[in-house]
Amino acid sequence: MNRSNLWIHIGLAVVLVTLAAVVGQIERWKSALRSSPVQSERVDPAGKAKTRDMAGTPEVLVRFKPGTGLDAIRAIASSRHDVVTDEIEAVSGLVEINDLEDASPEKVAAEYAALDNVEYAEPNYRINLDDPASAPKRMDLVERVGSAATPNDPLFGDQWALNNSGQDGGKARADLGALEAWEKTRGNSDVVIAVLDTGVDYTHIDLRENMWIRPADLAAYTDDELGTYNDLNGFNGTDRSADPMDDNGHGTHCAGIIGAEGNNGEGITGINWKVKIMPLKFLGRGGFGNTDDAIEAINYAIDRKKKGVNIRVISASWGSTQRSKALEDVIRAAGDAGILFVAAAGNDGSDNDSRPHFPSNYKLPNMISVAALDRNDKLASFSNFGAETVHVAAPGKDILSTWLGEGYREASGTSMATPYVSGIAALVVAAEPAITLEELKARIIGSVDKLDSLSGKVASGGRICAEKAVGQ
Repeated sequence: MNRSNLWIHIGLAVVLVTLAAVVGQIERWKSALRSSPVQSERVDPAGKAKTRDMAGTPEVLVRFKPGTGLDAIRAIASSRHDVVTDEIEAVSGLVEINDLEDASPEKVAAEYAALDNVEYAEPNYRINLDDPASAPKRMDLVERVGSAATPNDPLFGDQWALNNSGQDGGKARADLGALEAWEKTRGNSDVVIAVLDTGVDYTHIDLRENMWIRPADLAAYTDDELGTYNDLNGFNGTDRSADPMDDNGHGTHCAGIIGAEGNNGEGITGINWKVKIMPLKFLGRGGFGNTDDAIEAINYAIDRKKKGVNIRVISASWGSTQRSKALEDVIRAAGDAGILFVAAAGNDGSDNDSRPHFPSNYKLPNMISVAALDRNDKLASFSNFGAETVHVAAPGKDILSTWLGEGYREASGTSMATPYVSGIAALVVAAEPAITLEELKARIIGSVDKLDSLSGKVASGGRICAEKAVGQ
């Protein structure tokens, strides 16, 4: 072999050795990459926050029986090619699960329900707003007679629910007795009412002074699976990185009924001049959302309550005919935490005794179900009713309240009646801060004005009355 060929062979050998070394390193890198996700989940708790982002919207809600820990639940889900996207801390054993093989939610729920250690499993139901359309109407020129408690807000005269003088074809005194109630209390900023809805426009000029803001000494809300939420202004179950700004209008309307600032020379008056409104957003721009987001929002409220936030009422102006045991369980847990839950009876004009509507039909000690009245103390044509399952009625037709873009708008529905009940509950708490949940519910139901039109339609037979509720 001549010198030239020798160097060629030596060069080829060096290339082969180098190539083998590179291939070996690549294999070691591949091995490390295959194992690194497991290692990072074990040492980095923040990794859990990515679970739902990767898995998508959970398809089923599953409650496991006592004795089945979260690690065991995760192992069960993993063995079925599923992933646990969240644990609902307020309800023992309740988790949200997503099937990674895209089976139907009904099929996945049935498979979990068949397991011996599962209490129940159900699809993650969709929820939609169902308020009736409101048509514009002519306003009359009846003089609105005031009193010492009358606020200076320019649109107060159009708020027949608070002071009905017979304006616009209404019936005088077919109202909540707000002026008389305000002689005793106009609300208190220490009382927090959570509005479980489409969010709230917390920058609205008539709302911003009465909006809850997370106190500086309270840490941001962090969920073990979902991570830290931007909850400075409340909770957004549809996007944990976003605040609960309303992009629909419905939640803002409900919030104004409860607590548009009174006597500020702007727009309308809430039944509470002073209060704190906490937005719990779970419905999106189109007015629809999922049960799991509602559950997470309630779970959040329970957590904040346990950490010192004085949440006394959750106001829920929505519902459906789908019964969710998981939603029922978390509302029950809210009651255990001392939170009253006020729910709309629905807008199908049907009898809830025979055709249940949820969540208002849950037979829970912290539940109040609300029907809607017109300005003549008549049950609104769209309102659901129920002699056994609907507790009270409240004004809910042609109700003027706050809207997006610094606006005001009339709307109708049991959605509007519900925040009046929530608002009166807040007035009662303002007058009697130590009142218990049980006493508060009994007070609201027991202080109604009896109406012939509601006999056999609602359990109390009457319209809520702020004057009586705070005067007892």
